[in-house]
Amino acid sequence: MKQKNIPILHMLEEFTETNPLSFHVPGHKNGVVFPEQAQTYYEHILKLDVTELPGLDDLHAPQEAIAEAEELATEFFQTDHTFFLINGSTVGNLAMILATCKQGEKVIVQRNCHKSIMNGLELAGAQPIFIAPEYDSEVHRFTSPAYETLADTLAEYPDAKAVILTYPDYFGRTYDIKAMIELAHKNDILVLVDEAHGVHFSLGNPFPSTALKLGADVVVHSAHKMAPAMTMASYLHIKSTRVTKESLAYRLQMLQSSSPSYPLMASLDIARYFLANQTEETIQKALTAAEEIKALFASETFDKWELIPSNDPLKLTIQLKDGYTAKEAAMLFEAQGIYPELVTERQILFIFGLAPFTEWNRLKKVIRSVNEKLKNERNHATIEVVNFFTSKWQELALSYREMEGLETKLIPLEASIGEVAAEPVIPYPPGIPFILKGEVVTHEHIQAIKQLTARGVRIQQRNEGIRIFK
Repeated sequence: MKQKNIPILHMLEEFTETNPLSFHVPGHKNGVVFPEQAQTYYEHILKLDVTELPGLDDLHAPQEAIAEAEELATEFFQTDHTFFLINGSTVGNLAMILATCKQGEKVIVQRNCHKSIMNGLELAGAQPIFIAPEYDSEVHRFTSPAYETLADTLAEYPDAKAVILTYPDYFGRTYDIKAMIELAHKNDILVLVDEAHGVHFSLGNPFPSTALKLGADVVVHSAHKMAPAMTMASYLHIKSTRVTKESLAYRLQMLQSSSPSYPLMASLDIARYFLANQTEETIQKALTAAEEIKALFASETFDKWELIPSNDPLKLTIQLKDGYTAKEAAMLFEAQGIYPELVTERQILFIFGLAPFTEWNRLKKVIRSVNEKLKNERNHATIEVVNFFTSKWQELALSYREMEGLETKLIPLEASIGEVAAEPVIPYPPGIPFILKGEVVTHEHIQAIKQLTARGVRIQQRNEGIRIFK
């Protein structure tokens, strides 16, 4: 019955019922000092937006309701300890790297990881060894590294401190991460996993297994991605004798806000409650709706795209057929109020919630309209996939410490081949760097970037060129 409790929410409810008079921060004074035109949307949430008053506990030294909420999460996720994060999975990735990897230590990391992993490695001053993902012809994307690639890299770098993997990918594609975890542990190497898109895997079948269950030492979950938490709400889990709770807690108090958001913390508590109280019946209703939506997209009537497989039943990816761009299709969906999660050069990702779907007539009408409008769009030449992963593994041309203090200059992209990038080049979303800071720019990189921009993909850190080290 413990999992029926929502201690942070109940604490905040009890506090607001006392009708407190605020002579403290925040400046909105429980919503009293706030523009009238914004009250409609904010008046209720601002009553919960409090600070560390007596009886309201402290995220960085929890002893009361926040401690109880983290204990309930620890119990549900079956971990040694679960931390609440109010700065997103980004802060979880940073903390797990800084708590385990020191300056100069070798770290084997999946090349197509989130930019926060790269930032964590740079902050730690670690020496990354990047392993390339394989091209998965079934889904027409680069997905995960092969087991053999990790094995070969471990043989080449037996003194590596940690392996950092991403599981699943943004589209819900999984792989045999258990075998990779076991291989790393056989070599007495830590495994850190960015499982931002897999918090719902904790529900068990028919979802894939979570990396926690498969033996990972530290795992990060975005509660706001697939569970009903507010944006920026995430979990950091430890399940290992190789990492201490204290080392993670120390890094988190350095990296997270000293004024943590109580609405965010409450939403983490609520998300855990929601997941813990799912039943076979409620899960099946959500899955049935997801399958029916997929069947609707897969109808023979709609011939401008194909469905791409996903191991996550709550994700649907469509790939536009030759001659059509995903950006064009996405704009047509958005113009009619249907907003997908992610648009790449050829694919569009739709994410379903853990709840039944009701807007059937509206969805059918929009899908039919988009398909018809695409028939009238100008056909485009098909652009082939460019593979810029030219080796199984690679090191940076310069260490992070060597980069410090070096002068940089901005040059045209086409002139940068053979130079060392002084900034990452990142298509966003999903935030996976195409060119790394400290990496030698190649012809394949330039081709890939041109391909993406031609398809309308937005590139971060693209200031009419690229900044390189002099």
